[in-house]
Amino acid sequence: MENIIGLKELRQNMPHYAQKVQKGQSFIVVKQSKPLFKISPLTYLDNEIEQSQQSDFLQTGAIDSHQILKPLSKEEHEYYQNL
Repeated sequence: MENIIGLKELRQNMPHYAQKVQKGQSFIVVKQSKPLFKISPLTYLDNEIEQSQQSDFLQTGAIDSHQILKPLSKEEHEYYQNL
């Protein structure tokens, strides 16, 4: 079962939750009872991607967020604006 935490709780206690995620726990973060996102430990594949991005960062000095995040669709954008 996933742990559910509020966005405010996460912001106020980020180091605590970061430590729990590093130990293997996952959390669904909600705002006004609506799920916003999930935080979870990196998987093996995620670790390879992250290491690749870190080496790119060290070589270039920056990571373009568009390389990491896909643009939101119109529907996703409207959804998040209405939260």
